[in-house]
Amino acid sequence: MRVGTNLAMNKVPRRVLGIDPGFDRLGIAVIEGDASKPMYVWSDCVNIPKGTQSERLACVYNTIKDAVTQYTPTSCGIEGLFFSTNKKTALSVAEARGAVLSALGNAAIPVFEFSPAQVKLAVTGYGKADKVAVSNMVPKLLTLPPKKRIDDEFDAIAVALACLSTNT
Repeated sequence: MRVGTNLAMNKVPRRVLGIDPGFDRLGIAVIEGDASKPMYVWSDCVNIPKGTQSERLACVYNTIKDAVTQYTPTSCGIEGLFFSTNKKTALSVAEARGAVLSALGNAAIPVFEFSPAQVKLAVTGYGKADKVAVSNMVPKLLTLPPKKRIDDEFDAIAVALACLSTNT
């Protein structure tokens, strides 16, 4: 090692894909940097078009595949499946997660799962925070371009922040 070499200068910034999986809507975001200085790259909430189950899952898969191709993330954070009383909804979201994980697996992107409480804790400091608290805190942690966003997109950004804040 040469004298005066700063290893931190040679470090490649992490680029994290954050995903809030869904069968009707898919929250997706890309941020980069580190936990002390996260930088917004891109985010969206994709409305999955109505159609057959296989067509909808193909849309989820292709959305993730396209995001990976365009933004080349180094890792991905995904929100864990939250079981509600509606089993049909839980099954549909589980299937969408399968399409997401398949696309990420094909691209060899490491995936890290975060429970809703872990995401809330990483973003707000309180694991039982509500969606409003998360949505209010995200723009305080990184600069977002002006745009109307809904919960799924904020959730994807929050998942990406949780992933970026870990040593994964």
